[in-house]
Amino acid sequence: QVQLVESGGGLVQAGGSLRLSCAGSGRTFSSYSMGWFRQAPGKEREFVAGIRWSGGTTYADSVKGRFTISRDNAKNTVYLQMNSLKPEDTAVYYCAARWSGPIAPMWRENDHWGRGTQVTVSS
Repeated sequence: QVQLVESGGGLVQAGGSLRLSCAGSGRTFSSYSMGWFRQAPGKEREFVAGIRWSGGTTYADSVKGRFTISRDNAKNTVYLQMNSLKPEDTAVYYCAARWSGPIAPMWRENDHWGRGTQVTVSS
């Protein structure tokens, strides 16, 4: 079992940057694949980025080249560095963990979730 707590959201102007953090509990954190999803009002939760225990990463096409996911297993933390933010990036951002393989793009297939942090990008 792992518990996840996100932080770092806020209000930023278009073109700006934010870094989200997700702190995890539990001894086995380093064995989980971790990821970030986001959900805008009235829309389905969508995959943003994932990172395996080994460090391999995947990204949604909409954020490639702008967002970077990383993890620090010694701190039980995963990060999402978001640059060149756009108004369409506005959403609640959720941290996810999956035990049995890489983060699944279909959000329901992942095991554990944080409560989310709001990111708002103004134009």
